[in-house]
Amino acid sequence: MHVVIINGSPRVQKYSNTEKIIASFAKGLSEKGVTFETYAVSDRSSWESIRKAYMENEEILIALPLYVECIPGLLLEFLETLPQKDEHTRLSFLLQSGFSEGCQLRCGEGFLKELPGYLGVRYGGCLVKGDNFGIRFLDQEKQERITKPYQAMGELFARGDGFFGEEAKKFTGPEYFSLPMRLLLQFLFKTLSRKLFQKVAASWGCTVPLAEKIWETD
Repeated sequence: MHVVIINGSPRVQKYSNTEKIIASFAKGLSEKGVTFETYAVSDRSSWESIRKAYMENEEILIALPLYVECIPGLLLEFLETLPQKDEHTRLSFLLQSGFSEGCQLRCGEGFLKELPGYLGVRYGGCLVKGDNFGIRFLDQEKQERITKPYQAMGELFARGDGFFGEEAKKFTGPEYFSLPMRLLLQFLFKTLSRKLFQKVAASWGCTVPLAEKIWETD
């Protein structure tokens, strides 16, 4: 098997959480003897090369982030440039997000499930996983700890069955948090997380509180 992996994130690869997830997933492919090539739609100069690889190969995986139920616009723009193919090609997806509950990604997954039909290809399933916010802000050791489970999913994909099995479904984690967990997360967001966000903003040069309502006038 040879897999064409397309990073659908609009972020340049250096700052892409999806890119770090792909690296771990691809390691799993390699462990099982599967070859691959990777591309990123954030590099518009490579779009012609991506289209060529898409047309010449039958196993395509698009990895992408979900931003508040929206598929990245840059990826949609690229997909509109793809020619029609046939069902000899299988198109699978790796959908990741900062949201932790699986239910938060189902709308995006639903869109991706329909997409292969518009392109004339087969659907290979969608690996859904949240809780990936801020990977790029962590040190190397913590990044590897968060992304390492994707290596096992790469090994799973190498079997050739797509993402339809129970292992892929369980990988998503909880569909909904329990009420006590939701209350705890609300508390943490209002305290520790807010301080963390303010610290990150300050490192980027922000000089006012994140809650500052700069649009208000006297």
